[in-house]
Amino acid sequence: MRRVGLAVLGVNLLLLALKSIVWSATGSLAVGSEAVNSLADATYSLVIVAGLYLTTRPPDFEHPHGHERIEPFVSLFVALGIFAAGGVILWQSATAILADDVAVSRGPIAIGVLAFAAVAKFGLYRYCLAVANEHRSPALVATAKDNRNDILTAVAALVGVGGAMAGTPLLDPIAAGVVAIGILYTGYEVVTDNVDYLVGAAPPEELRSDIVRRALEHPEVSGAHDVIAHYVGPEIDVSLHVEVEGDMTLREAHDIESAVVERIEELPAVDDAFVHVDPRELGEWKADEEVDRYTDRG
Repeated sequence: MRRVGLAVLGVNLLLLALKSIVWSATGSLAVGSEAVNSLADATYSLVIVAGLYLTTRPPDFEHPHGHERIEPFVSLFVALGIFAAGGVILWQSATAILADDVAVSRGPIAIGVLAFAAVAKFGLYRYCLAVANEHRSPALVATAKDNRNDILTAVAALVGVGGAMAGTPLLDPIAAGVVAIGILYTGYEVVTDNVDYLVGAAPPEELRSDIVRRALEHPEVSGAHDVIAHYVGPEIDVSLHVEVEGDMTLREAHDIESAVVERIEELPAVDDAFVHVDPRELGEWKADEEVDRYTDRG
């Protein structure tokens, strides 16, 4: 994961340098907007590198569950950089259109650097997404989405530069505006994806249903209730009560609890599962509409 952060930083710095040189040489607003975008990308890449270093540190006394919960905050820093870049580009585009001050790019150099940027961003998108899925990393998912969006914005900038070279210079700031809107939308996606991690929201219903089914698979478990699953950072903690007959030994009840915990924690997204065993004789068995719905018993 740390190597991914360094790779993203290196590519973004390279693209920033190339786009800045071409922007200076051609005056293309679309290329300039892409340079600003790359500046924001390079800035948040530094945050990504630092954040991934922290989040991949092993558990310690003060953080017994590890440091993965830092990742949603890292993702929000990414979103801030994305919003800043989108706002600056949109302002530049609107100003150029209203002032009727559009520079016309000439020569293939602008086309070349934007095409190279699109190809480079596609490679980063695939790389980041693969590692993000492997490690369930929201920070890398946010980075992958930003790189995916950069592919589209580079293509929009290509259209603008091509239109300007073909005699329609207004396409250049219009393309820059499209780039800005795409960037802002990516920021919105990153925020909405990570808010659930920060506020302890429930995971998707399909996963909650799978948790219940796994608990009820044990032959000695007659039912379940008070099933709670929620995000703690990018991972999920689960607590539930399982219902058993009361005429078993403490060791037998412990074995049931351990088996249910192990089965639930086999789910890749689950970090910890906590199971309370309720014997029938204590009168703590109760109906649970959510459990009934997941098991088709309601």
